[in-house]
Amino acid sequence: MPSLDSLFNAFVTILVTIDPPGLAPLFLAVTRGMNRSERRQVSIRASIIGFAVMALFAVAGASILSVFGITLPAFRVAGGFLLFFIAFEMVFERRQDRKEKISDVAITQDMIHNIAAFPLAIPLIAGPGAISATVLLSGSFQGFAAQVALVGIILACLVITYLVFVLSEHIDHFLGQTGRSILTRLLGVILAALAVQFVADGVRALVTG
Repeated sequence: MPSLDSLFNAFVTILVTIDPPGLAPLFLAVTRGMNRSERRQVSIRASIIGFAVMALFAVAGASILSVFGITLPAFRVAGGFLLFFIAFEMVFERRQDRKEKISDVAITQDMIHNIAAFPLAIPLIAGPGAISATVLLSGSFQGFAAQVALVGIILACLVITYLVFVLSEHIDHFLGQTGRSILTRLLGVILAALAVQFVADGVRALVTG
């Protein structure tokens, strides 16, 4: 069984790489137009999917990537491109333009499930950084008891992430329509920069590796 210091370091590492406070405004942006109940469904589903993905990589991450011949840098580049596409739509309000072309756009269960899976669960919660950290930590958490402890740490981090998502709903009431529009575009630019950084780090690792 790992020491308390090892468990604490693993907890801090995973929590920092997930960065729940940083995800809160992004959660508001991608769930724009949803009511509290719909956002609650998205937050629960995204947290569950994120936990499942990270727990899977904690137990068998290295084996999964090696089976498909995928390296972590390649995963980072792919995630960066996907994030950039989302950022592009946020900045130029492409999603809102599509909604305005339809007289009555209902937020369906499929939309809720899709947003929860992408981009929230993957690659924002269980992104390249979090998965990389999980795979690296799994190397020092050998044995059944140690792996259970690592999965427990991931669960604790995802519970915190869920709570942050729930609290972020209250922020939406203070922003209003103008504030949401400004925030969406601003976060789109930030997300685009994050996506470029993912790609740059991945390409650098691929070249040097």
